[in-house]
Amino acid sequence: MKPLVIGTRGSPLALAQVEIIRSLLRNANPSLPVETRIIKTSGDNFVNLSLVAGGGKGLFTKEIEEQLLGGDIQIAVHSMKDLPTILPEGLIIGAVPPREDAHDVFISRNFPSISQLPNDARVATSSIRRRAQLLAKRSDLQVEEIRGNVETRLRKLAENETLEALILAAAGLRRLGLWKKFGHFHWREIGFETMIPAVGQGAIACEVRAVDTETRAALAGINDANTAACVTAERAFLRALGGGCQVPYAAHATVERERLRLIGATFGPNGKDVRRVEIFGSMSDPGDAGERAAEQVIR
Repeated sequence: MKPLVIGTRGSPLALAQVEIIRSLLRNANPSLPVETRIIKTSGDNFVNLSLVAGGGKGLFTKEIEEQLLGGDIQIAVHSMKDLPTILPEGLIIGAVPPREDAHDVFISRNFPSISQLPNDARVATSSIRRRAQLLAKRSDLQVEEIRGNVETRLRKLAENETLEALILAAAGLRRLGLWKKFGHFHWREIGFETMIPAVGQGAIACEVRAVDTETRAALAGINDANTAACVTAERAFLRALGGGCQVPYAAHATVERERLRLIGATFGPNGKDVRRVEIFGSMSDPGDAGERAAEQVIR
């Protein structure tokens, strides 16, 4: 049997996510051979470049999608929040497995929460969405950009005595086994009332060619319908607003009593002009909830 080739970035987190997909595929299709191919992306070539300056969304997907379209790989595995809301022609999301924890996490050597940080404290994050929400809560904070993989960022916090805190995604910490295991830090998940996640945060996207019915059939066995509906609503919200990963928009959907609940928000760059909405929608048409939420924000 011809092996199914998965394309991915080579970062520790990307490889951890691929291992999750490989394990799910093995459980669903025990006789199916699966291989991994590491593909270097534009985002990997410019590790010290600001994501805003570098073009943001698409930096970590373009080269992988090119190999997918060319048939060199059968599945492209991405962090859902890295995936543009409009895919290249001929590509679709073939499966979304169950979502990991979608919260952001506050990490600090000396302080147990955002509210307890001293005035003008330095806080690091790579996301302007997090920056906007931090400043909406604490306009005095000095929020600065940080690059590097998850472990590198934790090390920078440990080594830089003037840096008081760091904000990271819980999903990456958990998948890498770094949750509460790096230094004697304070760790606290940030509630959604304070910080709404990025669109797709905590979810993994399995991208595939639309015409590849064989691979799509293999992926059907690992798809989680609730997670897929939630990220569809979130991505519809972002798409309707014309936003990418470097625009301060946020959205998170959950399934409650067989209904879809979506919270979405937009922010001014310094945490001003916060527009937050909450929409309930149908599981059968999750995109509608995202579009209606966007309409409310625009109004």
